[in-house]
Amino acid sequence: MTTVPALQQKRHRQVLAEVVRAYIETGEPVSSRTIVRMHAEQLSSATMRNIMADLEDEGYLYQPHTSAGRVPTASAYRFYVEQIAMQATPRVEDREWIRRELDSATTPEGVMERASHVLAAVSRGLGIIVSPPLARTVVEHIRFLVLPDGRVLVVLVTDGGMTRDKCIRPERTFAQAELDHIAEYLNRHYPRWTLEAICADLKGQLKRDRERYEKLASGALMLCDPKLLAEDSDRVIYIGGAAQFATAPEFQDQEQLGELLNAIEERGQLIALLSGCIETPEPVHIELGVEKMSNAGKHLALVSAPYTRGESGRSGELTQGTLGILGPMRMHYERVITVVALMSQFFSEDSEKEKSS
Repeated sequence: MTTVPALQQKRHRQVLAEVVRAYIETGEPVSSRTIVRMHAEQLSSATMRNIMADLEDEGYLYQPHTSAGRVPTASAYRFYVEQIAMQATPRVEDREWIRRELDSATTPEGVMERASHVLAAVSRGLGIIVSPPLARTVVEHIRFLVLPDGRVLVVLVTDGGMTRDKCIRPERTFAQAELDHIAEYLNRHYPRWTLEAICADLKGQLKRDRERYEKLASGALMLCDPKLLAEDSDRVIYIGGAAQFATAPEFQDQEQLGELLNAIEERGQLIALLSGCIETPEPVHIELGVEKMSNAGKHLALVSAPYTRGESGRSGELTQGTLGILGPMRMHYERVITVVALMSQFFSEDSEKEKSS
């Protein structure tokens, strides 16, 4: 006789979802008696114990102690996210709350800060916002300042009104008057272009008429070189809610907590972690068990999404940043997923409003 895998049976799937939901709410091992009370179908405690034992045999639940109830495994969370949480719809009150919080900020930087704290507020972990790479950010205004040691400070005002800057050491020295002339040319000819698109067009000009554009275009290319300006370290990251990890029951082990907090301090690692979601086809990307961060990462979940900011001048490509929530695997996935999706939507919509205003 062939045994039917537990999750092919509707009753087992319903029970597993109820166990995960109960554990997310309480953080305590879930007993068969608890699920009997929750379950729509009238089942005996003995029948429920058998179902939960089947789920344990298949690796969806485990029993921390012989006399304790069951706790979901990463496989159980994965089932719950894919089959239930991803189908959730945003709450009207969350939509209004996020809009109100973002509208109350008075600067672009304030919007990013506020957004990271909103994301943290719906979890017991971090709310993270990562800006697009500097060289792929749409630029409203550019300025160059020569420094006493010969380096040049590149100051950019982005399409969202944020100021970004980067010190570079060009291959030759520039006088401030020459820098002013180059900046004036770029601001006049390339409004709302990305640095990458500007450089591509300047290279085309040099190819067509090197004699006419040699000095101006070669100097501009040197100052706007994406290789110097597009490093991950130049992506601005906003983090809210770091203190919440210290109170999470999953991280009562002080050594694990310290390791996790040290990993959070490695901002380049967080940027790389969130940037990976841009390459995935899903509008919201979910990673259960974030072991790239630290040993404690196996207890974490990352829910992230890309957002768009403006568009490049000629190519029409959207420049993307990322945002998300990094928290304990025991989180309210329905709300977390919908809030991350809403925040991504609002950021992208606000960018469209900025372009049309």
